[in-house]
Amino acid sequence: MTSTPPPRSLDPEIAARLKRSADGLVPAIAQQYDTGEVLMLGWMDDEALHRTLTTGRCTYWSRSRREYWVKGDTSGHYQWVRSVALDCDADTLLVKVDQVGAACHTGARTCFDADVLLEGADSGATASDQ
Repeated sequence: MTSTPPPRSLDPEIAARLKRSADGLVPAIAQQYDTGEVLMLGWMDDEALHRTLTTGRCTYWSRSRREYWVKGDTSGHYQWVRSVALDCDADTLLVKVDQVGAACHTGARTCFDADVLLEGADSGATASDQ
């Protein structure tokens, strides 16, 4: 009789680098890998990140439903992972994906094109003003 190996977890070296929110989550920005289009923001804990890194599909933690969800399992709008990067502060993930169908739960391609607050403005500020 063979025993079932214990479930794998997030690489301890990666886990040690993450700066999580008080509820143990890290924001994950999903971006279309070839166009740079920002698609959505989701939340990942260590398990969701581990699943994303090892399955090639984005797994998020639903704060409202308190469960994991794999993008596309119910909608058919898959996110195939191309790369995952941690920002310089180690508190945000950038997941470059190949998005199939809509990324937004409303059915829109992206979550960020329906309510634009400012577009094409010339504030007069330059990089040296920053």
